[in-house]
Order: sequence, then C-alpha cells, then structure tokens
Amino acid sequence: MSDTKTSEMNDPNSKVRKAIWRPQEPLPVAAEEDVSKLPNRVDDMFTGRAILITGGTGFLGKVLLEKILRTCSSVDTIYLLIRNKKGKEPRQRVEEVLASPLFGKLKAQMDGATLSRKVVGIPGDVTMLDLGLSASNRQLLTDRVSIVFHAAATIRFDEPLKRAVLINTRGTRLMLELAQDMKKLEAFLHVSTSYCHLKERVLYEKLYPPPADPHKIIKCVEWLEDDVVNAMTKKILGEIPNTYAYTKALSESLVAEQMDKLPVIILRPSIVIPIWKEPLPGWTDNINGPMGLLIGAGKGVIRTMYCNQQGYADYLPVDIAVNGVLLAAWNFISNKDHERRVCHLTSSSELKITWEEIIERGRHAIKAEVPFNGVVWYPGGSMKKSRLVHNICVILFHYLPAYLIDALIFLSGNKPILLRVQRRISKGFEMFEYYANNQWDFKNDHVVEIRKLINSKEKKIFKIDGEGLDIDRYIVDCIYAARLYILNETPDTLPAAKRHMTVMYWVDVITKLMFCGLLLWTFASWSENLLDGIHGMLNLVHYIVSSGGSQKTQPYK
Repeated sequence: MSDTKTSEMNDPNSKVRKAIWRPQEPLPVAAEEDVSKLPNRVDDMFTGRAILITGGTGFLGKVLLEKILRTCSSVDTIYLLIRNKKGKEPRQRVEEVLASPLFGKLKAQMDGATLSRKVVGIPGDVTMLDLGLSASNRQLLTDRVSIVFHAAATIRFDEPLKRAVLINTRGTRLMLELAQDMKKLEAFLHVSTSYCHLKERVLYEKLYPPPADPHKIIKCVEWLEDDVVNAMTKKILGEIPNTYAYTKALSESLVAEQMDKLPVIILRPSIVIPIWKEPLPGWTDNINGPMGLLIGAGKGVIRTMYCNQQGYADYLPVDIAVNGVLLAAWNFISNKDHERRVCHLTSSSELKITWEEIIERGRHAIKAEVPFNGVVWYPGGSMKKSRLVHNICVILFHYLPAYLIDALIFLSGNKPILLRVQRRISKGFEMFEYYANNQWDFKNDHVVEIRKLINSKEKKIFKIDGEGLDIDRYIVDCIYAARLYILNETPDTLPAAKRHMTVMYWVDVITKLMFCGLLLWTFASWSENLLDGIHGMLNLVHYIVSSGGSQKTQPYK
C-alpha cells in the first residue's frame, strides 16, 4: 500500500477511514497446542447423515453445499430440492452447479465419482403443492433426512406479491409439513433475513409478531387472480417497503408456530456479500447489493445516489454466513442447546462501514488497481442528502448522457443499451433508497456465545468473526472476481482497461474544463449584454427626462 494511501486511511478527516473490527468480547486466546490433533466436531456431527438443502442453486446455497462437502466430508448424502428449468432436469442442474469455479478447490480433494454419489438432485418445487415431489422421493426424504437447510426464496424486492407468498411463505409451510413426516429429523434450519422486521430499529435474537396471519395471506393469494393481488399489494404491505421483507416475516411466524413441535431454528443473515476467505476470495454469482453499486459506479454509469452517506448497513461475507449456519446446527444438535433458536448472522455490532466509505474505497480500487473494461465515463459523482438535488443530477448525469450516447450508438448501426441500463438502475434505486436512508442495528449475542464453544481448529475452519479483515484487500478481491466471473473480463484485459481508464480520466478533465469555460463565456456574454441593456435603459430614461424638462408647452392650435 502506498504511503499516500496509508496516510489517507489513517487520517480521521479523510472520507476513506480505516474500519476496524471490534469484537463485543475478546476472543479466547488458544493455548499452545497441535491444532491438527483437535477434532472437527462439525464434521463428526454430519458423519453418516443424509441432509436436505433447498435453494441449493442460489448464492448462499452453493457456498453451503461446497463448504459441507469440503470440510464435512463424512456426510453421507446431500439431497438438493431442484425444479426443472429451461428443459434441464435436476441432475443436469446439479452438474452445472458443480461445474462452477467455486468448486475447484473441492474437486482437487474429492474425486468425481464420490461427488456424484454424495450430491443427489431431487425433482421438486417449493411453489407447487406437496413441493412437486413424487411419492417415492417424498418417502426417500422422510425416511433418510435428519437435517434440513431451508434456504429457497425469491430475494427480489419487486417480486409480485402472489409469487413472493407462494415461494417464501407457502413454500416454508410446505417444507415444515414435509419435516413433520421425517422420522430422523434433528434440526430444521430456516434461513430468514435480519431485514424482515423493519419497524424495529434495534433487533434482538427473539421472535417478533408477523405483519398478518400467514395462513390467511396464503389462502388469499391462492384464490385471487394475479392482477387483483397486484392491485391490493400496497394496501396489504402497509408500511413495509417490499414483498420480500413482508413474506419473510410471514415465513418466520410459520416456523415459530412449530417451535414446540419440531427442532426448528431461525437464522437471520444480513446483506450477504461475496466470499471473504475461502474457497475463492471475492466470488459471487450475482450483482445484488453493494456489488451492483460498485460495478455501476466503476463503469461510470452511476454518478448520483440519494443516500445518507454517513449511514451504514449490515453486511456479511457469504462464507462467514455459511459458517454461522453450520455452527448453529452443530450447537443445536451436538450441544443440545435448544435455548438459542434465533440467531443473527450479522456484523454491524462489531464493524460499521458507511455507505460513503464503501463507495470511496471501491472507487479507489477501481481507479487504481482493477478497472473494468469498457468504462463509459471516468468514475465520479457523489451521494446526495437532498432528493431534489439527486433528481436534478439524475437528469443531467444519467439520462441526458444516456440519450446522447444511445443516439451515437444508433447512428453507428448498433442497438442502443445505455438508456435501458439507466432505467434498470432507477428501478433498483427505488428499492435501495429505503434501506440507504434508514438505520437498523442487530444484536448477535447468540453467535458471540457460540464462538466461545469452538476449538482452535474449528475456529479456523468455520470462521465467524472479522479478525484479520483487510477491507481494502477484500474490496479488490470482490471487484477482481466480479470482472472475471460476472462480467467475463479476463485478467489479460486488465492492462488495456487501465489504459482506457487513463484516457477516460483526461476526457473527464478536458470535458469539465470545457464546460467551465462555456459557463464562464456564457456568464460573461450574459453580463455584457445585461450591462449594455442597463446602460441603454439608463440612457433612454436620461433622454426622456432631459427632453421633458427642456420642452416648452406649445399652445393648442
């Protein structure tokens, strides 16, 4: 790290401040011991078990699957509930998941035959009655499965209410009904979200009342047509900003109903972001959350945001979230800890990073180290506290350039794209602004307690703290991985991207100078014309006054 950058990080007045992880309690210092001789009790817990994962083709689900296979290889079978999609059967979709670079490290230590035997795709769909399971597959699951990880959900904030209810809420009820028939069930872990009880500004690891009766809402959307539900959505949601938060809160209440009947646990991860440590630093398969903002800002197409820049959200790298999920299962099953049945997988009680800091750090990394290919304009812009100022900047710096560039693209014989991109960005901002201008804090005492129960080996394998976090290195890893795995920008294109970024820097500087020159010239011309006008008016007034005073009254003839 350069001296300039280091001093910038340490300067308390700098916009790019050094964020430091501060544990609620000091981590226990391990005695000198041979870590290799310590047990991996999480692996021991999985020995010989058959488990079921829903949402295994999603972001968190893939990382969960990889982590179990790589660190808990004693597991017997992992069933993935997978629906047919685009003509592809579950087996094909499992092969596609395992073909991801995410599984490269795993494949180096596990042969393909073992991998194929351990991971089994089960045809099913959480939106269908009885989960779309055949009688034989339902029997297979109820006879064999002892741990369920229910992570299937739609995470789109703008998902139509009916679909969101069928996936997130009714899907959870159907999974609970399946769990009731499981003969060996020891844990049902429901992956919720920490952002589903938004009326509470400080959230604790406890149950909260739902916004409505989930059974009535399910029945309502089952009977009504889509357009009728869409027309009623705003009234049904009330003050809740989107269908995602609403349906996840309903889902939690369904799980809570079963706490006296089933071994259920509710896990509330916050905003899940790319991998921090392993197996592939920076990896993600989507551009949701902060990564979408960094890509948009890095490409030069996002130049203004309506946001409380000193506010902060709660983020958690997906590998840390998955470790928390596995340790919660271990603590419940092996330690018989049935008191901590709601766990926050969050970070803001120990590490706070402002929106401004994320953008500034990301912008620095993109400009100096890992620029994107095809940057439209040199990264810049700012966050606005005033919606009016933001809306004016959207017109000036988002839509006007988009129209201009699209016109040039059209004249060159290609298909315009930038205006469509800006419309998608604006739609995303509508959802983002609610979270960016409000503040929540999350208590994670239960996870802090679990940290005290794991040995040095488990602490390393299943890391659930932020010790050793280098935020700048992490952001560079995330941007590099986004270039490679999301935008398909290979490493050999990086030198050209850096040259292009330099060119765009000078284009930006020259354009700003020309714009300032135009403003000065316009002001000077306007001022000169105004002075000429005022001088002319004064001369006219002076002439009228002088003429009137010197004229004699002539008699009427």
